[in-house]
Amino acid sequence: MDLFQAILELTSHNKAGALCTVVRSSGSTPRQAGAKMLVYANGSTMGTVGGGDLENRVINAANAAIKDGNPIYLEYDMTGTGEGEPGIYGGHMEVFVDPIQPKAVLLVIGAGHVGKAVAQLGNWLGFRVVVNDDRQEFCTAENVPDADEFIIGSISSLPDQLELNSDCYLVLTTRNAEIDIEGLPVLLQSQAAYIGVIGSRKRWAAARNGLLQKGIPQEIISRVRSPMGLEINAETPEEIALSIMSEIVMLRRGVDGSGMSKDPNK
Repeated sequence: MDLFQAILELTSHNKAGALCTVVRSSGSTPRQAGAKMLVYANGSTMGTVGGGDLENRVINAANAAIKDGNPIYLEYDMTGTGEGEPGIYGGHMEVFVDPIQPKAVLLVIGAGHVGKAVAQLGNWLGFRVVVNDDRQEFCTAENVPDADEFIIGSISSLPDQLELNSDCYLVLTTRNAEIDIEGLPVLLQSQAAYIGVIGSRKRWAAARNGLLQKGIPQEIISRVRSPMGLEINAETPEEIALSIMSEIVMLRRGVDGSGMSKDPNK
């Protein structure tokens, strides 16, 4: 496998990494401009930008870029005149470290009309869309063509099949409160950034009471947003999807969702 195939495989599996490229070199250097190295999140590499101490420094910078998502521009004086410089070759080398960030995951639980609309909008917004339903006929590419991945089965099985981390957003567009009561306890144990449940306030009250009866503490239940979404008087599945995804984008950006035309001086 060559380096570009490895990058394609990395992105297709929604994994993190960093591409390190020698963008300029002058004088005597271990590699010339254009040399590339792929650094994986676990620290393993493919390719080389020169080996030795210099490469170790680039790998460390790549690990930092993978963590914070910011590119890094590195310059190395290899003439031996600068204290702490990586080796003596007689030249100068510059390396650009470009992080490859996985997409945020939108897990849509329930592939009915609203679930399909949420998947479509989430895909358009750049999320990796995973759809779950316990009904095999609903959890298909034919029914939800905008999903990247399908998981057929109960909600309780999801943590064993998908990493529910802080870059994962859970949208429960399920068909009744009983499914929510059964599935939410395991989801509430996850590090998911967002857990939203569709339905009326009355339905959520029933689900909340069911969770309390299961012994789930109120402070943990309070992680759930229900009814989820921003209040726009949504009626159609597409409008409801817009309301839900607007709330998710609002939370990701750390804003309050107020209208942009609002005059702060009034």
